[in-house]
Amino acid sequence: METRKNIKKSVIFIGLTFFLSWLIAIIFYISGGRLGTTPQAVAVLLVYMFVPMTIAIIVQRFVYREPLKDLGISWKLNRWFLVAWLLPAVIAFATLGVSLLFPGVEYSPEMTGLFERFSSILTPEQMEQLKMQFAASPIHPIWIALLQGLVAGITINAIAGFGEELGWRGLLQKELGYLGFWRSSAVIGIIWGIWHAPIIIQGYNYPQHPLAGVFMMTVFTLLLSPIFGYVRLKARSVIAAAIIHGSLNATAGLAIMVVAGGNDLMIGVTGLAGFIVLLIVNIAIFVYDRFLTRDPVFSGLISSI
Repeated sequence: METRKNIKKSVIFIGLTFFLSWLIAIIFYISGGRLGTTPQAVAVLLVYMFVPMTIAIIVQRFVYREPLKDLGISWKLNRWFLVAWLLPAVIAFATLGVSLLFPGVEYSPEMTGLFERFSSILTPEQMEQLKMQFAASPIHPIWIALLQGLVAGITINAIAGFGEELGWRGLLQKELGYLGFWRSSAVIGIIWGIWHAPIIIQGYNYPQHPLAGVFMMTVFTLLLSPIFGYVRLKARSVIAAAIIHGSLNATAGLAIMVVAGGNDLMIGVTGLAGFIVLLIVNIAIFVYDRFLTRDPVFSGLISSI
């Protein structure tokens, strides 16, 4: 009986989240909007990110009349909050290293590859101004970007990350807990990736390969889901999931700053290089939980945490 309720609640959440999110993306597209760096595009992406949170609150509080605290909203700090904050930067630098192992990809401290990527979205004047700013910097821009990313990861980006995580790792992970850790993570990862489809098709994350990008994004979220889910469970807080989400978004660019060559399917955190690193992190999680931790997640019921 309880499992039937879990399934029904999950279906309601997924259905409403997809309907509202995709409706927003479709209206934006048919009204002439295109994703990029314009204020309108940024606003649409922010609204899109907050849909899972909005639907989670509606389903949890108003449809099922259950307390929001059951979604894992806790500010009780522990070391897993620190892991959530710093792990994405480690993933980004590791991805940078893996990218350099691919043929046709090389280290470029002058950031020629980064400038080439920006050339399609910035005017020549903006490009020149960007180059001058980087040249005038007393330290390499990658370290400035790291500092900015770490600050943003636990502030504004974490707030945006919470917009998604209250839905994915708050409501959905709890309701699918009866499946066990790995199966529930896989289901959430696939749903999470497909949810991105309308904005990926418009060139987000994979501007060179928007159609293939839908598949790539789904693989990316499939690999990312156990990591986010594990941090959320070990921290016993969806806030930690929001922090790792925000930090990942804020530091992912580090992986391509000093890399030239390759394409969006190969390099970067959302490319093949990133997938290799995320797979290694997943293996590390398995080993850690199975053999090293005194508080294993894999052997317990996720829905009870």
